[in-house]
Amino acid sequence: MSESAVPASNANANASEKMACLVREAENLKSKLEEERQKLNDVNLANIAERLEQIAYVNIKPRKVLKGHQAKVLCTDWSPDKRHIISSSQDGRLIIWDAFTTNKEHAVTMPTTWIMACAYAPSGNFVACGGLDNKVTVYPITSDEEMAAKKRTVGTHTSYMSCCIYPNSDQQILTGSGDSTCALWDVESGQLLQSFHGHSGDVMAIDLAPNETGNTFVSGSCDRMAFIWDMRSGHVVQSFEGHQSDVNSVKFHPCGDAIATGSDDSSCRLYDMRADREVAVFAKESIIFGVNSVDFSVSGRLLFAGYNDYTVNLWDTLKSERVCLLYGHENKVSCVQVSPDGTALSTGSWDYTIRVWA
Repeated sequence: MSESAVPASNANANASEKMACLVREAENLKSKLEEERQKLNDVNLANIAERLEQIAYVNIKPRKVLKGHQAKVLCTDWSPDKRHIISSSQDGRLIIWDAFTTNKEHAVTMPTTWIMACAYAPSGNFVACGGLDNKVTVYPITSDEEMAAKKRTVGTHTSYMSCCIYPNSDQQILTGSGDSTCALWDVESGQLLQSFHGHSGDVMAIDLAPNETGNTFVSGSCDRMAFIWDMRSGHVVQSFEGHQSDVNSVKFHPCGDAIATGSDDSSCRLYDMRADREVAVFAKESIIFGVNSVDFSVSGRLLFAGYNDYTVNLWDTLKSERVCLLYGHENKVSCVQVSPDGTALSTGSWDYTIRVWA
């Protein structure tokens, strides 16, 4: 054996020893972290909620049906004026509705089909949308001709855009994409302000923390994870696991300290950010269909969830019990959203309609 081979094998042995040592240390730290987390896990949410009275009766009825799309409704958003709804569809159309009268006030045809995301700007004067075109496009709300003429492409992903939201001002847009990233864009210049890398699957949903400063948001992905992000640094600050399949929807609790998720595994889950863990699962053996969308009531006591079996389930978030079922749609419920003042619920479906419940 040559002399040079001996130091090389020694170096290899040292390196693998060092590696094994580091792996042991990492495992050790992991178990210590788990111990610390378990110390916070002092009591079960359902046990605490036993003292609370049950929600006796929820009087929610179908009030309006909005008909006009020629294909599946993929996304809806309430206007800040609490009266108008924007919807986007597989037919490539954006429609702005008056939810009280069911009149269509504006309709714009996009150059592409499958508009998977749409959102109102905080001022109510602009709407953003996108989908299989990989882009996020902003329209001013004026006459239909002017809307189409004055549209502006703000940002482009390398795969479809699944969700978009304005973070507290008309000047910026946050998007989630099938390229497994989220991105923050400047509306005026179209510049990418921050990108968020961390998910290993398509990002399906995003939601902003309800506090005024609005520097954190949550994302849900096909990698079965929900991540809390810091918008300024672009880093993940918390991650939540537990779902057995794609996370299709994420929503912050109105208090800002918890998130709800809806998944293809046919469950919704509640994660507490302070305890850094899952605190409730909303599921029944009889529910075997995936959840496409979730939203909280204004108080946070109720969780609305839209399912693939054409129903909307209402869950008591504290007792983890189902309060009632809403029937009416004739296909998958793709999106559910409580109006800004909490007085109504809109549901969009693959049956081409949007329904308003109150």
